[in-house]
Amino acid sequence: MRHVYLDHAATTPPAPEVAEAMLPYLSERFGNPSALYRAGRESRAAVEEARGKVADLIGATPGEVLFTSGGSEADNMALTGTMLANAPSGGHMIIAQVEHHAVLETARFCERQGCELTVLRVDGHGLVDPGEVRKAIRPGTVLVSVMHANNEVGTVQPLAEIASVCREAGVYLHTDAVQTVGNIPVDVDALGVDMLSLSGHKLYGPKGVGALYIRKGTRVERLIHGGEQEHGMRAGTENIGGIAGLGAAAEVAMRDLEGKAARIAALRDRLVEGLLGSVEDVVLNGHPTRRLPNNAHFRLLYIEGEAICLQLDTVGICASTGSACSSEALEPSHVLLAMGIPSIEAHGSVRFSLGRSTTGDDVDYVIEKLPPIAARLRSMSPLARK
Repeated sequence: MRHVYLDHAATTPPAPEVAEAMLPYLSERFGNPSALYRAGRESRAAVEEARGKVADLIGATPGEVLFTSGGSEADNMALTGTMLANAPSGGHMIIAQVEHHAVLETARFCERQGCELTVLRVDGHGLVDPGEVRKAIRPGTVLVSVMHANNEVGTVQPLAEIASVCREAGVYLHTDAVQTVGNIPVDVDALGVDMLSLSGHKLYGPKGVGALYIRKGTRVERLIHGGEQEHGMRAGTENIGGIAGLGAAAEVAMRDLEGKAARIAALRDRLVEGLLGSVEDVVLNGHPTRRLPNNAHFRLLYIEGEAICLQLDTVGICASTGSACSSEALEPSHVLLAMGIPSIEAHGSVRFSLGRSTTGDDVDYVIEKLPPIAARLRSMSPLARK
C-alpha cells in the first residue's frame, strides 16, 4: 500500500544529517560538557556549535539562544519566567485565543498565581488585530504573546505590526514560532520580538529538544534550579545528542529555505484546488493567503474529522484533525471556535501539512482518495442532506 505522510505540522522525519550529527554523542563522545578534560570540552564544543547554527537560522546572536526540552518548555519559560522577573506580585499579560495549549495553559497558570490575563479575539481567518493589542495594553502590562503562525489552520500573524505596538508601550513580546522556524524565513529583528520559541522535531530535527531566543536585556527568571548550565538560566546536564541534532537541522533548514517553501506552497495550492473542486461541502479554514506554505486545513460538513483521518489511514494517508497535542480530546478545536466556526462544523476538520519529501504524486493520490471517503461517510451521516 502507498504511504503518504501529510502530518508534518505534528512532527517531521529527522533529516539524515541530523541522525549523523547525533550518533557520536549517543556513543563514544559521552563526556559531560561541564567537565574540564578533553571529553567534556568536545561535548561543550558541540553545544556551542549548535547554538551558533540555531542563532544563524533566526538572525540572533549565540548568547541569546537557550536550549530547552522543546517548544512547550520554551513557552513556559517565556511566559512564567518573564512574569516572575518583572511582576512577581501580579502584572498583566495579553495572549490570543488561538494560541497553542503550551501558551494557553501557561497563561492560565500565571493567572492563578495572581497575574491579570487578557485573551484577545481573532477574526474569521484567525488573525489578531494589532489595534486590539494596542487597546488591551495598560499600565502594568508586562508581556504580549502571539504565535507567529497557527499550528492548526496555518494563519500567519502580523507580528511585526504587533511588535511595533509593543515597543511603543515598552511591553515585551513573545512568539511561539514552532510552526514557522525552518518552514519560512524567520528573523527576530525583522519581526521585532523579544522572545521566540522553537522546537527541533518540527524542523526535521530530534524530539525532546528546542530553544528559546531571549533578546539581550530581556528580564526572564529561570524555572529549573540547580547548576549553572545554559548561561545560568536552565539547570541540568545538557542533552548533547539532541542539541547537536537541532544544530544540524538548523543548518539544513538554511539551505534554499525560500526555494523549498515556494515548492511546497505550489503543491499545497494544487491540493487545495483539487479538493475544493472534487469534494462536496468542503471549506478551507484559515487565511487564504497569509498562511504557512505547507498547511491545508479543511472542514468537511456533516462528517467527523476523526472518521475521515481513520479512513485515510486505511489507504496509507497520514493526516490529522488539528493539533497533535490535543488529538485525544473530544472537544472541538478551540482555534476553530475562536474563529466563529460552529461547534458541529469544527468537528469535521482535517489538516494536511506537507513537507520536503511531498511530491505531486502524493498530492494527486489524496485528491483521488478523499472524495469517495467523504461521500461514503456523508451517506451514513444523519446530518447530511438526503
